[in-house]
Amino acid sequence: MRAVKWLLLIVALLVVTVAAVAFGLIEHRKSTTTAQQDALAAFYQPPSPIPRELGTVVRMEPLGVTVPGGTGFRMLYVSQRPDGEPAVSGGMLFIPSTPAPPEGRPVVAWAHGTLGMGDACTPSRSTNPLQDTDNWLGEMMDLGWVVVSTDYVGMGTPGPNLYLVAQAEARDVVNSVRAARNVPEAHAGKRFIAWGHSQGGHSSLWTGHLARTLAPELELIAVAAAAPAAELNRIIGAQWKTPVGWVIGPEVEQSWPVVYPQLPLEGVITARGLANSERLANECIVVAGIEGLARTDLGQDYFVADPVTNAAWAAAGREQTPQPLPADMPVFIAQSTADAVVLAWPNGVLQDTWCAAGSTLSMLWLGKVNHQDTAMVAGPQVVSWIADRFAGRPAGRTCDVPPPVRAPTTSG
Repeated sequence: MRAVKWLLLIVALLVVTVAAVAFGLIEHRKSTTTAQQDALAAFYQPPSPIPRELGTVVRMEPLGVTVPGGTGFRMLYVSQRPDGEPAVSGGMLFIPSTPAPPEGRPVVAWAHGTLGMGDACTPSRSTNPLQDTDNWLGEMMDLGWVVVSTDYVGMGTPGPNLYLVAQAEARDVVNSVRAARNVPEAHAGKRFIAWGHSQGGHSSLWTGHLARTLAPELELIAVAAAAPAAELNRIIGAQWKTPVGWVIGPEVEQSWPVVYPQLPLEGVITARGLANSERLANECIVVAGIEGLARTDLGQDYFVADPVTNAAWAAAGREQTPQPLPADMPVFIAQSTADAVVLAWPNGVLQDTWCAAGSTLSMLWLGKVNHQDTAMVAGPQVVSWIADRFAGRPAGRTCDVPPPVRAPTTSG
């Protein structure tokens, strides 16, 4: 018995020690992150007044990371809110080392996925600004393309950040291209392709619809998306009661009421959810995901019930869901059947709907790839597809191959 007591005491001491070390590491990381963000804060402050010309580059500096085949820059540029008011967005610009052609370099406008709304989550302010770019950024540099990446207005800059709001996202994407063209050493041409992951897939698909109206002087020739958050009501209806609800829900709650002031919150979101929305929306994705898992395990829901059953929420979701693109706007979508965040079957519905509508759609179905890795795994095929579009080759359709997944059926 004495040996057992000593063993239990040792185990308890070890647990306390590990917990103390973990807490110390977390606090040290928070302190380091705060110091880094404080050092960057001045760069992201908008000028007063904000220039009216969209795409104006307010300031730019080296990103301070190694970019294979090119050079990376952090930038602050002028974009626009949906109501027409100018605003600033952070972003990144990647310029190839190879000489530019006389007509200017083709441009790829990258739109990132859901990362959290906090300053430290912002790609150009992050300690890992090249996240999600493995397998494709270096190839694009080697091919001589300029790559420009928006942070989105309100992410790392004064808000609000209009998450999953098409009229905001598309403006930030096209104005990032304008900004790239305003950097002389980029030699950026007017032809561009929008490419995004998750939320950024939502952004790129909507850019396919809106770019010609928002920026008629530019030439958007195609769009590409990895695991796009496109069929919003289907995704929300399937994920509201899972940990994903605790991650995506707070960002939507912080954004959509800005655009839809009458959107009801009480009775749709739990009291616990409302109390934690602002804090969770500003947590970076990993921390928010861990808390979402823990709360779900404890039986805590973010939403009272499926928000899509509320007429106002359903209408907002429909309005923010991109419709099929016209045949003259080729689109490439990569989707994994193993994705636990943007589930495969809603994008299977998208494939059926868009193909029936005549869209020039190429679907790449992947297996055993998680949500976060989809853009990286699909990267080489995306680069090849984009190269064909820039070369003027006709885009094919994969509509004769049905989706490998179907919407779940309900019984009873």
